[in-house]
Amino acid sequence: MSYAKAADLLRVAEMAMSRFNGIALQDITQEFDCDHRTAQRMMRSFEAVFRQVEIREGEDRRRRWLLPRHDPRWLQAQGIRDGELAALELAAKRAERDGAPDESQRLRGLRDRLLAAMPSSKARRTETDAEALLEAQGFATRPGPRVVPDMNTLGVLTEALRAPFTVELAYTTADGRTADRVLQPYGLLLGIRRYLVARPVQGDGKMRRFRLDRIRSARITGQSFARDPEFDLARFSAQAFGSFHSDAEYGPVVWRFSPQSAGVARQFIFHPDQEMIDEPDGSLILRFSASGHMEMAWHLYQWGDQVDVLAPDALRDMVAAHRRSDFPALP
Repeated sequence: MSYAKAADLLRVAEMAMSRFNGIALQDITQEFDCDHRTAQRMMRSFEAVFRQVEIREGEDRRRRWLLPRHDPRWLQAQGIRDGELAALELAAKRAERDGAPDESQRLRGLRDRLLAAMPSSKARRTETDAEALLEAQGFATRPGPRVVPDMNTLGVLTEALRAPFTVELAYTTADGRTADRVLQPYGLLLGIRRYLVARPVQGDGKMRRFRLDRIRSARITGQSFARDPEFDLARFSAQAFGSFHSDAEYGPVVWRFSPQSAGVARQFIFHPDQEMIDEPDGSLILRFSASGHMEMAWHLYQWGDQVDVLAPDALRDMVAAHRRSDFPALP
């Protein structure tokens, strides 16, 4: 058996041990990007090597393979690879950078427990290799302007979201007035500005966005609430181009990218529900529905005169005087 095939079987064993219901052939085809026949051959080899595997038939009448988890020596034998350790550290750094210190702390806790389960000499070597890999990958905090979050506020909101508990905020509105609000938190939107998505306890029952930089203080009330099972945070956030949403602005958006910029534009996901249409002259039509004209204008400025706003009229008027022709490069 080749080294590559042996490594693949060890990966299959990891999957079969870590998943409560075991793995099916579909999991193998997805993990190894192979066809159904190749997956069948791989599982026959897996059964021959790992005799303790349990084979069951799931509710969908598909075969599933499951390895018992009662042997703690498996993790020690496998260890944690330098690339996996580096990936954990990268994820922790990204979480910290994006204003999720709670997630960053948990990822580093997982990293420490995995290293603690390994022999000390192996753990030291893996840690050294992971540090070298991080340095080679050149990871650094993403450059550019961003609002520095208040970690205490983020910690309170993260804890309230997990429970969930209602929170009481001292919140400053755009006109400078500060008032106390009691909210049911549903999620955080990350962008140039960070927003809390929440439903006021007193009010019309609609979801609102609250800028984190305008929260002067936050505390958990200790009062739990039942989340609305019909609410979908991803669908709610898709109502906006960025983080800001306005019911008055929400509607169809149509942009036309010039033939010179179409190739670059195709590489972007501008909106989760976007539709791209190639025109005969080489230009590209982009369609989606959202609000947030200001954030759209900020983005469109980077494209200079290489994109035309076909709709809405209000956005076209907003960017008309700011379409430069002297930018030497596209975003």
